[in-house]
Amino acid sequence: MPQDTFIITLPPRQLPALRGWQVTPAHLAYRLGPGPHLFRADSTAPRGGLMVVDDRDFDGLGPTGPLCQEILRECQARGFSGAVLDFENRLPPLEQVTAQLDEQFARRGWALYVAEGYAPQAHHARVMIPSALSGGSLQRRLEEALERFGESRAVLALELRREDFFLPSPSGSGQPLTQQELEELRQRLSPSVFFSGDLCARYFTYMSRDNGAHFVLFDDGDTLRRKTEVARKLGIRTFMAPWSEVAPYTAQLGIQRRPEPRQGRR
Repeated sequence: MPQDTFIITLPPRQLPALRGWQVTPAHLAYRLGPGPHLFRADSTAPRGGLMVVDDRDFDGLGPTGPLCQEILRECQARGFSGAVLDFENRLPPLEQVTAQLDEQFARRGWALYVAEGYAPQAHHARVMIPSALSGGSLQRRLEEALERFGESRAVLALELRREDFFLPSPSGSGQPLTQQELEELRQRLSPSVFFSGDLCARYFTYMSRDNGAHFVLFDDGDTLRRKTEVARKLGIRTFMAPWSEVAPYTAQLGIQRRPEPRQGRR
């Protein structure tokens, strides 16, 4: 039976929380900055697993070749088996970085994970497909991803999404809610909560005197479980998730404990 691979993102200082779990840590410890250079965002120096690189401080200036070499050297020095490029911006230099790392990582047998928008620049990389949708069907979304990338490259990126949408919502984007804000809203309104089989998410509606109709879409441990089940049925067995969001739901998601070593007989 095929085995799941869970890639768990977390800061290096929280790494002890993963002790005993059958997961691959992805260290939230690196960022691209001016120069451009690779900077360690956490004073802890991680080893093993994957490095996560974000672009929040990247200004798009400077040559990308030396930057890619810095990333390669850091992976080599820290024993990383790959990297997650957590790029939120779309800049030509970031496309160049992605393309160069894709070739260099593939040559070394390392894994590279990229957002779907960067897939055209990374033909060898594994592509992260977000689990949260505001419309359509998750199953169809994943089927389309499989048609484009195949089972070996498609990765379901799990996230606990909580959003409050004004209706109508032509942009498909809502106002993010914290868990506390969602709980307070539900306590105040006592709404009927429904489950969307297409989105694999829960939702409710309400009316506001100030701005009319609202649609609240949110996830919990059960909706995350259902999303992994949809992915597994289609052949996707690699999942990425932040530990801060999925730690309470390890059993529901099927994250396994490592077998205890057997004690030798005396």
